[in-house]
Amino acid sequence: MSFLDKSRSVAGPGYSKWLIPPAALAVHLCIGQVYAFSVFKSSLVARFDSSQTAIAAIFSIAIVMLGASAALFGRWVDRAGPRKAMFAAAMCWSVGFIVGSLGIATGQLWLLYLGYGFIGGIGLGIGYISPVSTLIKWFPERPGLATGMAIMGFGGGALVAAPLSNALMSFYDSAFDPANTTDPASPTALWQTFLTLGVIYGIFMMIGVLLIRVPPGFGDDSTHAHVPGKNGALVRTNPAMRTPQFWMLWVVLFCNVTAGIGILEQAAPMIQDFFRNAEGNSAVSAAAAGGFVGLLSLANMAGRFVWSTTSDAVGRKPIYMMYLGLGLVMYLALALFGASSTVLFVAFAAVIISFYGGGFATIPAYLKDLYGTLEVGAIHGRLLTAWSMAGLAGPIIINSFLDAAGEPGSLVAADYRPALFTMVAILGVGFVANLLVRPVSERFFDPEAMSTHAGTQREEASA
Repeated sequence: MSFLDKSRSVAGPGYSKWLIPPAALAVHLCIGQVYAFSVFKSSLVARFDSSQTAIAAIFSIAIVMLGASAALFGRWVDRAGPRKAMFAAAMCWSVGFIVGSLGIATGQLWLLYLGYGFIGGIGLGIGYISPVSTLIKWFPERPGLATGMAIMGFGGGALVAAPLSNALMSFYDSAFDPANTTDPASPTALWQTFLTLGVIYGIFMMIGVLLIRVPPGFGDDSTHAHVPGKNGALVRTNPAMRTPQFWMLWVVLFCNVTAGIGILEQAAPMIQDFFRNAEGNSAVSAAAAGGFVGLLSLANMAGRFVWSTTSDAVGRKPIYMMYLGLGLVMYLALALFGASSTVLFVAFAAVIISFYGGGFATIPAYLKDLYGTLEVGAIHGRLLTAWSMAGLAGPIIINSFLDAAGEPGSLVAADYRPALFTMVAILGVGFVANLLVRPVSERFFDPEAMSTHAGTQREEASA
């Protein structure tokens, strides 16, 4: 197992840094399956004869564990290196599916909570942050481009996972029709699909483990010199959490994710409700609503790459002003004019979700600008607790307003406006928090890392 050590993963002569993004994508495309968990929902409800809330809790546990494990294991990921971290993520994610398949086969719902939710959620968190700091070290001049290339895989993972999961369930159960939500897959097909996905994802993530390398000189934490932030900052994790900048960015990420996840969670019924007539019939079919969900996945994925890459040119603070400021305007437009045209509705929603995805991909580069690369992976992990909280807050805000308005299938555009106006206010809070971000004070810099960096600069100047 020494092959997994950080010292054994240093790139040799001639190794191309362009192999690092595919290595990161191999992990992020797999763990991005979590966004496609809904394809199993009706079949799992039928298998366990339980409520939708009980099945949705599996997804919620996974997202909460993503944030918790990213925060808890962030410093270990930086110390152990990306190869060992990606291997651990692959094991947890794969084992989570296998334990989940056992729960389905035996009719034990708690095994799905334990497997996919808890163990798989740990794999989600470690896998999400494991390549980030390595990408920034390989592309210090274009960190937005680097992280965008990897994190767009997480947003696009559902585009692969949804059809793959449906194809596997249809293969194992010839009577299963993915288009018919009232006809669930058989329990046998379900557990076999989970088991197959666990094996497939485990193998595919190992490709990333084999490809990943750290740049020359980064095999030993005690000797290598990191890339400082914009004002020369090199800050460790615990001091970073004492800076006001960390908590301002926490609020920024929380607000951006809360607003975006509110639409994602309700996308299909929302577009049908916005165009429902007085008789209760919608002009948007169920199939068209499903296509709308797919389009939002594309916008999510594209935003992660396009906007984060743009941030390298315009800066991180201005790009978040766009995410939050223009996003606020888009939400207002959606509330006031979205029901007038399906084209406008889709356009407004797609822009909002592209900003949602872009916010995820840009935040590691923003942290690098503020704190340097010393422990940027661990700092990023701590910041992702904002995602966990937003994953709970966004759906609660939307659904509480909708539950008060009426029954599903009878709602109209006006019923959504209070929730949408609430999201406008939340984005306004995030916009103000972003404006308050300033360079980190020198009193938080790490003296040892600063000394090492200065010594390396002198050696390079002498050479």
